[in-house]
Amino acid sequence: MVTLVFVSAGASAASKASYWAFWDRSNSSNFKSIDHSELSFLLGTYVVTDHPSGINRFRYGAVSKGHKRRLEDYIATQQKIDPRNYSRDEQKVYWLNLYNALTINLVIDNYPVDSIKDISSTFGRGPWDKPLAKVAGQKLSLNDIEHRILRPIWKDFKIHFGLVCASLGCPNVQPAAFTVANSKKLLKQSGRDFVNHKRGLQLEKGHLQVSSLFDWYGSDFASDQKTLLKIFAHYSDDRKALYLLGFSGDISYNYDWRINSP
Repeated sequence: MVTLVFVSAGASAASKASYWAFWDRSNSSNFKSIDHSELSFLLGTYVVTDHPSGINRFRYGAVSKGHKRRLEDYIATQQKIDPRNYSRDEQKVYWLNLYNALTINLVIDNYPVDSIKDISSTFGRGPWDKPLAKVAGQKLSLNDIEHRILRPIWKDFKIHFGLVCASLGCPNVQPAAFTVANSKKLLKQSGRDFVNHKRGLQLEKGHLQVSSLFDWYGSDFASDQKTLLKIFAHYSDDRKALYLLGFSGDISYNYDWRINSP
């Protein structure tokens, strides 16, 4: 039997998924794609993929004024789109990219900052409940996009491997924007990179420590611990995977909220 040992990183429990029916509409006959090339340019320019820590970093402090304007223009363009007029697959990458662009833009506006949690607002500590965008007439916060749209509509735990949370404890920020063509590959690789890095999963002397993401969003990943261990094994390197499938020790959770800058 697996014993859970909760090791907090100072964060409260994550918001529960809360279905927003307004967004649960799509047009499967629309084969058009949404252009995310401007976001890809920014990511390709400022994401550091070879940091010695093994964690991708974003050079927030290095973003030029011109590139910041291009990011803001990209966000403005995305807000003019009603994603409900597109296919379900196109919608998914739209929301992932909009969330990530808003997060990066927010950190740049407040940089230097030690943690995204230090970006306070009238809505409480952290920026997640502050409206940052308006799409199809609806004001949207980061929490709205993650917990009221992406999680309840798609019910896909791999979403958590694709969202930029601007922290060292989260999965890698990708060096390219998501598209329908690349999202499956990028999310799979992001999951593998995360689980095979100690911030995602660390086995030591019969003890298993994993990211608090798997605690906060446990129900998104698995209905029980045995299934969760199978997911860990699926993304792990072969030798680690065999050990995980037979694991019966303690599990603890941890998370590093420090900003993911170089």
